[in-house]
Amino acid sequence: MKTHLPKVNLDQRKWHVIDADGVVLGRLAVQVADVLRGKNKPVYTPHLDAGDFVVVVNADKVRVTGKKETDKEYMTYSGWKGGEKYTTVGQMRERHPEMLIHRAVRGMVPKNRLGRQLLTKLKVFKGATHPHTAQQPAPLAIVK
Repeated sequence: MKTHLPKVNLDQRKWHVIDADGVVLGRLAVQVADVLRGKNKPVYTPHLDAGDFVVVVNADKVRVTGKKETDKEYMTYSGWKGGEKYTTVGQMRERHPEMLIHRAVRGMVPKNRLGRQLLTKLKVFKGATHPHTAQQPAPLAIVK
């Protein structure tokens, strides 16, 4: 029995816009990762990039539950001795609110070349406006 390998046409990629205002971060990240991978399409194949572009607006208004605003920490390491830095969700929301969504989605895509390629199709903006209006993105409803 032969495995069916679908033709992935790069011209048929759609653009979706998602409003993150009041949406729980993890639930948003799961649905964004699924659209980026193409799991919502019948031609989904695990080793191919069949997904669409996703534009997320209002990243600064995304919601976290519980005490994650103060207790959850993101760690970065410079490579030097003693070069660890810890940042809470509240601090990251003040400085770079786009990184909250970007890091959550990054944790839900494959950790390989395909995952890095998928993340180039994710565009996150802190305000309600974005520069991708020429692509005519369709609004995508998030299941809350």
